[in-house]
Amino acid sequence: MRITTILSGLCLAISLSAFGSELPAPSAAPVFTTDVPGISEEMLSADFWIQRIERDQTRMSPADIDRFNAASFARGEYLNDLNQYPDRISRARVLELLDGTSRLPNAPRFYADGRKVPQQDFAALQASLQRDAVPGEVEVRWGLVVKRASMRGFPSDTPIYKNPQDLDLDRLQETGVFPGQQLALLHESADGNWWFAVNYHYAAWVPKAAVAVGERAEIESWLQRDRRLMVTGAQVETNYNPEDPRTSRQLLDMGVSLPLLSARDVGHSVHGQNPYASYIVSLPVRGKGGGLEFEPTLIARGRDVRVGPLPYRPSLVLRQAFKFLGERYGWGHDYNARDCTGFVGDVYKTFGLLMPRNSGQQGQGKFAPTRFFEDGDREARLQALEKLKVGDLIYIPGHVMMYIGSVDGEPYVIHDVTGLSYFKGDGSLYRGTLNGVSVTPLKPLRLSREKSFIDGIYAIKTII
Repeated sequence: MRITTILSGLCLAISLSAFGSELPAPSAAPVFTTDVPGISEEMLSADFWIQRIERDQTRMSPADIDRFNAASFARGEYLNDLNQYPDRISRARVLELLDGTSRLPNAPRFYADGRKVPQQDFAALQASLQRDAVPGEVEVRWGLVVKRASMRGFPSDTPIYKNPQDLDLDRLQETGVFPGQQLALLHESADGNWWFAVNYHYAAWVPKAAVAVGERAEIESWLQRDRRLMVTGAQVETNYNPEDPRTSRQLLDMGVSLPLLSARDVGHSVHGQNPYASYIVSLPVRGKGGGLEFEPTLIARGRDVRVGPLPYRPSLVLRQAFKFLGERYGWGHDYNARDCTGFVGDVYKTFGLLMPRNSGQQGQGKFAPTRFFEDGDREARLQALEKLKVGDLIYIPGHVMMYIGSVDGEPYVIHDVTGLSYFKGDGSLYRGTLNGVSVTPLKPLRLSREKSFIDGIYAIKTII
């Protein structure tokens, strides 16, 4: 104790002597400013909106959510029930899926350096599909995703852009896949490095390095295991370990769900670490030749994870959505991020709810109770906005927003959005950039000088 006191006094004396007899005064707190209208700094906290909820009650039980998903898959609109997927599929159906994704543009495209994509490069992309190699009947193979990857319009990592000044929208980027997702593997690229695959809400090209191929029964058994760890943070990593790079610091996005193991299954050392302060999960990995294996993997208990899905209630929907606040916009889950539909889809996955991939599919589909609106019926839209529930999804062409609450009659939303337009006090139209997950009021926003976001609403969905 005596030695500690002396050392503490010495450290303090050294600190004071470095600045003279007085410590410098703290600098003034920075003033919050923004070009987003109607926003104060406290609105950027989930707590601000949670305290405004009048009835924070559970909306659906786990059984209700199972029935909701079953009904969505049974309709067969934009979701693929891989449990019912055939073991064999016709050449015509494979080509239909392939041609629905791998479409050559009818307008110029550009590389990142500004060069126009020449016709011979488009011809090479078309040849990489090797359509002629699809047999009359395709035997479906099965796989699990082992690491976060992109689904692409063509089997190529090279970005292609519509506008050489806009490098945030890679026209070959379709969506993302995540560890533990099941894939039906239908076809291979000409170079043998890509699968043309179907997941629960999309069909596109996936790099083989991100997929482990296994038996259908083994994959389904792994997926049906009840006790699972749900990733509830925006992103978490598995624990570092020096023994197996396949399981070390693997990135797991919100909504990833993995089966839990215990020390009884694997012992008291997992890759050289005692697992008692971590969760042990069964992680799919690639073995020799790309075959499927499962490896015990640790995720620290201090990470933002939980056993099982979250209870589905408004406060937790807000809590989950705000975990992405400020994340850069990533078209089709590019940039290790997400876009508007990826954002709402990943939030709702933590409650066990699954949705179609694209905003038009979500907005126009029947996967949830929906209010549709006729062109020009502004009054119906305004009336509907007064009855919104927290978590409701609001659709305009090419975009979806999540309602979070109202302040003085003004509805506010959180959404993953690129641009910002509204009329200033002098009547001029302001155009700004958001390019990330943002909180905004709804009524001031403009699609154009002539049309507001309100006028563009064609559907509102309540997930219940």
